[in-house]
Amino acid sequence: MKPCRLAQRLGLSVLLVATIVVSSRGQSHFPLPPEAADKQNTIGDSKPAPHTPRVDAAQLQREARELLELAQTIPVDVQHVNQGLLPKDTVQKLKRIERLSKHLRGELTP
Repeated sequence: MKPCRLAQRLGLSVLLVATIVVSSRGQSHFPLPPEAADKQNTIGDSKPAPHTPRVDAAQLQREARELLELAQTIPVDVQHVNQGLLPKDTVQKLKRIERLSKHLRGELTP
């Protein structure tokens, strides 16, 4: 092989290696994370939660009183059940007690 062709091939090889090295420096081998789908709720834009509506204390007091009154009638109804009699409104009372207690718990739980 002629020295001129050898020098050309060596030069092209050096140029090829240099191009690969330079191009690989500008690129990261790690993928970029995806953009946030909701740009308003990103970590840096944390806003305080909107103020929850104020609880109506008088309404809660009425519901608590009704719950107490209903609950106090249940032992008498259970005694009637033990005697073989089922008062017709016992099931409705228990359902109302359940609804009132769930509503009160929901209002008082943050």
